[in-house]
Amino acid sequence: MKRVYMDANATTPLAPEVFAAMRPWFTEQFGNASSIHFYGQRARAAVERAREQVARLLNCWPAEVVFTSGGTEGDNLALTGVLKPGDHLITSSIEHHAVLHTAERLTHRGVEVTFLPVNSSGVVDPDDVRRSLKPNTQLISVMMANNEIGTLQPVVEIGAIAQEADVYFHTDAVQAVGKVPIDVKAIGCDLLTISGHKFHGPQGMGALYIRRGTHPEPLIFGGPQERQHRAGTENLPGIVGLGVAAEMAQAFVSGGGPERLSALRDRLEQGLLARVDEAGKHGGDWPRVPNTTNLWFDHLEGEALVIALDLKGLALSGGSACTSGAMDPSHVLRAMGVLSARAGASLRFSLDTNATGADVDFALTLVPAAVAHLRELSPFYKATATGEPAAAGSPT
Repeated sequence: MKRVYMDANATTPLAPEVFAAMRPWFTEQFGNASSIHFYGQRARAAVERAREQVARLLNCWPAEVVFTSGGTEGDNLALTGVLKPGDHLITSSIEHHAVLHTAERLTHRGVEVTFLPVNSSGVVDPDDVRRSLKPNTQLISVMMANNEIGTLQPVVEIGAIAQEADVYFHTDAVQAVGKVPIDVKAIGCDLLTISGHKFHGPQGMGALYIRRGTHPEPLIFGGPQERQHRAGTENLPGIVGLGVAAEMAQAFVSGGGPERLSALRDRLEQGLLARVDEAGKHGGDWPRVPNTTNLWFDHLEGEALVIALDLKGLALSGGSACTSGAMDPSHVLRAMGVLSARAGASLRFSLDTNATGADVDFALTLVPAAVAHLRELSPFYKATATGEPAAAGSPT
């Protein structure tokens, strides 16, 4: 069976070049980067080379890069490392749960949290950030790109507000890396999170940019690794892989990759909306990362459509992979004011950087047929189409 993957915001395949770079560090190059002998020196050199590669991607100093186990740890470290009882945190209502659940947990430790609303496009208003500032505000945390609808937040404007107020600014850039340019100096952030498996690097490997002069309290205590920001023997193969993936992501962004991907995404989006009635796009015309579109198809359940398409060879998602299986509608779509029935009938298409026109054609064939089939099975849709009264309990 032909299979096409359109769930890159959940994870991406490890690039062959990344795997090839990692392979020796599992076996013959096995040293501990904290050892001073030959094997340790080779390992230390590999770690620092990867740190330089990530730093070039983010336009920061290598010493400002701290390796982590991924985006969740980076977000946790950024929030819990900076905030203490009595502090105030400003964040948005559409953050990844790595931020939202951490913020909720911090409220039980005496931290005051303001969850900002978003508009119908899923965008935070910088003026809301400014109006929410208090004398005890210590940190602003607003993601750079939303994982479900792809909208890009006005992080440069928010960074300027944070600098003016002299508070820390963290941005979760997990869904932005490898899709749009990342420049921590232009953003004006103090902390920025990335995760390798979102841009063809290894799963379980990420990094947190920590601006010089920022000193978050560690989550993990022990040895002096990562300049005492994160104790524990370094994940040598993972770090090497992250460095190579960062280099490839930078080349993709600077080499016209986002423009090609955006054209494919737009052809998919426009083609589906032309072929399927009572359907639409979330996020309006606000700028998005080039690989993502979130579409709604009324009169069906999104989960049923995901399963139907998977059986035909097309993999995509109803939202964040971290909440798959949850019965509640997407918190992102709810925050945008989308009604539950429509939120439950929404699918996220997130193209891999290796996506092709043939992949788009495959989806343009499968999705309209699957939508039509599922709607035929829906008594409510039949009633709507014929003008008959809907059965009691039908979705609205």
